[in-house]
Amino acid sequence: MSDEKQPGPGLPTVDVNEYGGKIDGERQVLDRRLFMQLFVFTAPTGSDPAALAKALADACTAADVRSCVYEDTNDPRGIGLLTWSETPEDFVTKVRPLFGKEPLRALALKPELTMLGRTYSSGQEPRLRWWLLEKPVENVTNPALAWHVWYPLRRSGAFAKLEPHDQSIILREHASIGMAYGQQDLAHDVRLACHGLDANDNEFLIGLIGKDLYPLSHVVQAMRKTKQTAEYIVQMGPFFVGHVAHRT
Repeated sequence: MSDEKQPGPGLPTVDVNEYGGKIDGERQVLDRRLFMQLFVFTAPTGSDPAALAKALADACTAADVRSCVYEDTNDPRGIGLLTWSETPEDFVTKVRPLFGKEPLRALALKPELTMLGRTYSSGQEPRLRWWLLEKPVENVTNPALAWHVWYPLRRSGAFAKLEPHDQSIILREHASIGMAYGQQDLAHDVRLACHGLDANDNEFLIGLIGKDLYPLSHVVQAMRKTKQTAEYIVQMGPFFVGHVAHRT
């Protein structure tokens, strides 16, 4: 007898698996995903932001926390921290305690730039496990790609009401532009869902990763002309522009 729990009478079936394309006729299925979190801080006046960034990287290494430590391009005393884990409890049990000790205790959080999301699938990925668990880490840890731009977005309710076929046409237009930038090594992306995880009710987090900053701005500009952005995205930002100082 199956141990799978069945819904009660009249209740919908809840499926929390991620699905990919078929391999040898079998659809890929995985109940795993990667969580990624961004914190942004300001170093106190009179302190050395570079030294604090190095201290943060050392603390992550000691705590066995994989991370990117950023210099905040838009704040001369700003420091960013990107961490990731399949186990979201790590953000509470490993990352959070770092800031209760000196010298990191003095860092002032910018809550408006805190971002938390999870990887997700569209149902067509040919390499589901790689897409969910490995690709985002490969992008953010690539030593040749030091510029990272992170931002949240929210689509309108009108998009959710569209038929799946109409949604797919709109999303393909958007995706084709991103693929063109990726194939030319101008911009790579990390796409995360943040439903119920974002303080401002955003739905998705986007990370744009590249060796140069200009193409990351250029791809955002190019996306403005798509139907998705022009008609169905109601909120984008705030934007965090970071340059990687340390990886752990």
